[in-house]
Amino acid sequence: MTRFALSLATLLTATSAAAMGPWKGNAAPCGNEIACELGDRSYHVMVPDGWDGGTPLPVLLHFHGWSRTGVHAQNSDRVGASTKRRGVLLVTPNGRNNTWSFWRAGTEDVPFADTVLADVAQRYPVDTSKIYVSGYSFGSAMAWRYACQSGQDVSALLAIAGSIDQTETCPEAPTEVRHVHGLSDTVMDFPLGPGGDTTYPVALWKRALDCPKGGESQGDWQVRSFLTLTRTSWACANGAVTLDLHPGGHFIPHGWIGRQLDELLGLTPSYP
Repeated sequence: MTRFALSLATLLTATSAAAMGPWKGNAAPCGNEIACELGDRSYHVMVPDGWDGGTPLPVLLHFHGWSRTGVHAQNSDRVGASTKRRGVLLVTPNGRNNTWSFWRAGTEDVPFADTVLADVAQRYPVDTSKIYVSGYSFGSAMAWRYACQSGQDVSALLAIAGSIDQTETCPEAPTEVRHVHGLSDTVMDFPLGPGGDTTYPVALWKRALDCPKGGESQGDWQVRSFLTLTRTSWACANGAVTLDLHPGGHFIPHGWIGRQLDELLGLTPSYP
């Protein structure tokens, strides 16, 4: 994330006098279904409802699932609807060939995402203290990869049903990690740990953030009556980790992203 932080600081300094709205500098207008072009790559961006055109915006960088595009996330009632009503700028990069390269370090998709965030900062006033990164399925694994390789300025990772190898050692880490996974997931299989450890899906981040061995049970919670999530959290030496588990399969739980944003932004929990 150092590359993004440095470029963002330069961009904000250079454009602070003109930071009253989108399309600053010489950037071509784009937004919603009109992609923002970056060489042979692109991304989509969607402003929240009621934005005044000048207030710095929290950012949710969301990586789409396999075979999808950034437009799908924007149109989702579980992603786009959640950012629009909470004052968050939704940034959705497009994966090359509609997928992501996340299996190993050194992927081109990490510097691409850095470039996306820097380009966003040319177009919009960004609240750099509230940069959130999320993803679903393959996109969740990509969000993990990004946080692992370039996450030191990421405020929170919000990961849904996908991760990288828990034995990896990451050079960087976000301040906070929140992960949700279904116990019956057979697409991105639930990563059950040794001895049936159901907290293993966040083992990498517990090591990276120097968390205590035992987590604190936060009990069950619901957004919709048909799905119960069970939460465990860790207050760590270098951050915080939260794990939400549910009995279902491979999907984005209704209201999960919205609930995380409500808690991170200090808002009253609501749906969607």
